Amino acid sequence: MTVQFTIIGLGQIGASVGLALAEHSDRITRIGHDREPNIAKRAREIGAVDKIFYNLPAAVEKAEIVLLALPANQIRDTLQIIAPCLQENAVVMDTSPVKSAVAEWMKELLPPTCYYVGLTPAINPLYLREAERGIRAAHPDLFTKGVMAISSPQGTVGEAVKLAADLSSLLGAAPYFIDLAEADGMMAALHIMPQLSAAALTNVVMDRAGWKDARRLAGRVYAEATSPVAYGDDEDDALVEAVLQNRENVVRILNEMISNLEELREDISAQERKKLTKWLERAHQGRSKWWQERNAGDWQSTDFEKVKLPKSNLWKRMFGDPGKLFGLPKPNERDEKK
Repeated sequence: MTVQFTIIGLGQIGASVGLALAEHSDRITRIGHDREPNIAKRAREIGAVDKIFYNLPAAVEKAEIVLLALPANQIRDTLQIIAPCLQENAVVMDTSPVKSAVAEWMKELLPPTCYYVGLTPAINPLYLREAERGIRAAHPDLFTKGVMAISSPQGTVGEAVKLAADLSSLLGAAPYFIDLAEADGMMAALHIMPQLSAAALTNVVMDRAGWKDARRLAGRVYAEATSPVAYGDDEDDALVEAVLQNRENVVRILNEMISNLEELREDISAQERKKLTKWLERAHQGRSKWWQERNAGDWQSTDFEKVKLPKSNLWKRMFGDPGKLFGLPKPNERDEKK
């Protein structure tokens, strides 16, 4: 008997998860759903899923694992639809850039017999500069040499967290355990802020009186600096949702950036050559060091936070006893373990 793994959202992340699991088709049945039929069809064509369901409830009713590979603005509405249809002990995961808000939605809407674990993927460095978006950017090795940050609400059973860790390893990523608030703080700086900064620069330049002529001279530096704006495309609502659901962290990072820019403005006005040179050198060296580490991808040697997890191999137990999903305790057993 195979385990049903339902992927909702078949963009780059969702389709890549499906592709990475393709070699385990003897143990896992991959069910896919996307609100865009053409994308769902394409996912089936490239082998990212075994079967497509256009009806959301039907896609999850027999699923042991449900992955919401969706932007932040689609999570809650989707959860409202699927929550009543989930079977007992189903594990729901998401890959959105906001975790505390999603955890609250899960607490509100998920049946008490189900589990939630949040995933934040950092992709293979080979694809960091890839221009393609969506399912066109899906790769079976998208998570190889990357990191999968794993976050879960307090009190989540260890077996569910271990399942997320085993899945991460199966995808080729190093599991990295962080709490929900820490994940939100990181994503505010690393995912949300670059897009807001790029949008701010774009709007400032376009609002200048000479933009009509200046745009002819805009070259590589401007194109790269403003490229995060392209991530939004027709999904600006997703970024707005992520900003508002993570507003405390975003405002904090904005204040830090404004303070940094004010100091930069003062140094430029005062013609502080040494300070300006030191400021730029620090940024250059810091990015260069990060880029080398990111491309090396040797995260096993990184001193990640250690989390005590069950020693059992969940994938082995999963297939050894199909009647009991991953060895997860039943609701009454959870109470006994507390």
